[in-house]
Amino acid sequence: MPKIFETDGFSFFFYMNEHEPVHVHVRKQGKLAKFEIVNGTARPIFGKLSNADMAKAAALATEKSELIVRRWFEIFG
Repeated sequence: MPKIFETDGFSFFFYMNEHEPVHVHVRKQGKLAKFEIVNGTARPIFGKLSNADMAKAAALATEKSELIVRRWFEIFG
């Protein structure tokens, strides 16, 4: 499970059997969310985080979208 980055209690990662579209999984305090990255913006696909944490995770994923996309293609081609 490749970890992309951690910050503010959030862990952003991929599973090893990922599929397109480009997306990232997020974990905070045992709760999960998933965001698709489209044109540099994180869009929620699934989330069990609080509304505030979903908003924060989306902002962080958008901020780091270039890193997420670059790592996606490095790992999955």
